[in-house]
Amino acid sequence: MAEVKRVERPLSPHLQIYRWHVPMLTSILTRITGNALIVSALLVVWWLLAAATSDSYFAVANGVMTSWFGDLAMTLSVLGLWYHYLAGLRHLYYDAGKGLDLPTAEKLGLACIIGSVVLTVLTIIIV
Repeated sequence: MAEVKRVERPLSPHLQIYRWHVPMLTSILTRITGNALIVSALLVVWWLLAAATSDSYFAVANGVMTSWFGDLAMTLSVLGLWYHYLAGLRHLYYDAGKGLDLPTAEKLGLACIIGSVVLTVLTIIIV
């Protein structure tokens, strides 16, 4: 019977060893905001279904949506929408084969983060 030879492979480094890069952060934020937008969409659908169901049920749903939790959830949803939109535009730029070098990718990532915060503040001011 042949003897199994074990290959010494390096272990994958833990997150504490990695230096955080902006493209790494923006990739994680894109996934987080995408999932958070699903939750906020479900909240809006719940609110609309409550409006179509009864006055008492709508009062409960409207109370949640107009509370501090609802205000926070909808504000973060606007932030997520703007971030997801800008990250999608950045991704289209990447798909064209441009901006793939690390300095440009970091600048575009920072532009997505800062731009989404600025656009969220403008949206809150205007609306």
